[in-house]
Amino acid sequence: QVQLVESGGGLVQAGASLRLSCAASGRTFSNYAMGWFRQAPGKEREFVAGFRWNIGSTYYTGAVRGRFTISGDNVKKTVYLQMNSLKPEDTGVYYCAADASVRSTFATVANSYDYWGQGTQVTVSS
Repeated sequence: QVQLVESGGGLVQAGASLRLSCAASGRTFSNYAMGWFRQAPGKEREFVAGFRWNIGSTYYTGAVRGRFTISGDNVKKTVYLQMNSLKPEDTGVYYCAADASVRSTFATVANSYDYWGQGTQVTVSS
């Protein structure tokens, strides 16, 4: 089992920055891929960014590329999502997830991920 706990959400104005953290614990997951997803009210959960522990590769959805940065700290077992130039459309609950499958690419659909955190709310006002 893997436990994931997110933190760092909040209410900010457009143009501001936030850094989300996802602390992982439990079984060894060095080969896992980590993902950040978000879900706005009335919308489906969508992929935001992905990170692989073993090689440090990253992947972003187009809406956040250039503004968000995903990274990981192997010692702290924590994945971060640095969010800059936030927009109102970035508002939603942000979830951290872990994908235990061996893949050649990042999975971008929610049901491909095996473990989920409880989510943290991000609200961007205009």
